[in-house]
Amino acid sequence: MLKALKTAFPRTIYLWKGALIIWFSSLLLVSILAMPIKSALKSGFGQSMITEKLAGGLNFEVFADLGVAFKSIMSFFSVGLFMIILVGFILNVFFAGGIFDRLKGSSAKFSASEFFSSSAKNFWSFLVISIIISLIIIFLGMLIVILPLSIVGQSDNSPEGALFKTGIVVMSVFFIIITILLLVADYARAWQVTIDKNKCFKAIGFGFSQTFKTFFSSIPLMIILLLVQFAFGWLVLEILPGMRPATGGGVFYLFILSQILFFLKIVLKIWRYGSVSCLMQINSQKDGPTEISSGSDL
Repeated sequence: MLKALKTAFPRTIYLWKGALIIWFSSLLLVSILAMPIKSALKSGFGQSMITEKLAGGLNFEVFADLGVAFKSIMSFFSVGLFMIILVGFILNVFFAGGIFDRLKGSSAKFSASEFFSSSAKNFWSFLVISIIISLIIIFLGMLIVILPLSIVGQSDNSPEGALFKTGIVVMSVFFIIITILLLVADYARAWQVTIDKNKCFKAIGFGFSQTFKTFFSSIPLMIILLLVQFAFGWLVLEILPGMRPATGGGVFYLFILSQILFFLKIVLKIWRYGSVSCLMQINSQKDGPTEISSGSDL
């Protein structure tokens, strides 16, 4: 496990250009929604003193004063947000193909053409893998989290604090399940890039097999990586909301800081991909040279 973390780190650094491509694509995607909404807000607020009312934080009464314009802005925002989530999901699947393919080796030179070629080659198999794992997570989330909390919340005989205690238990169980399913997805994608043909269902089968076969090394590895990502996310939420720039320069520096933090978030995800890929390679070396290559016959 520690060897996988250590081996994946230089490979992650080597892929900084890939992370930069992902960051820039995400920025363009968000800008598609942000720029029109900015124009709509300017049109709705006009020359009012709106900036002074928002200086102390988000004030919903200000937006309520927009009247009809508020409904049109929210309608546009809802549609735009849905499109960003959908297109963002597709972009994530697309770029993951290139990232996993580059992580399987230790080449000293990053090639953008090879990166995009690998992304395109693995897109459909990665899309199927991502959709299936996402649907499983959603289904289990409803079954393990939402259903028990709904039953306890609607029960008149529940003791005091039962809802909170139930929430702690089901969320802990769901965290372990998500950890396992993320491992399955990462192992499946790491295996898929090692073969020439798209075999998404066999890749998922390999992901489950590899996850439970190496359970006591894989689970701690993924928990460590997820906790690092959660800690980073918590740090971002502690830093950014507390910053309220009052000048144009302050807004610009806040934008730069937010983009640097987002770039680091992408790097941490690549480190997770690389660690799982390296652990798969280490385990295959222990089991014999035919372990991974025979996966195409699973």
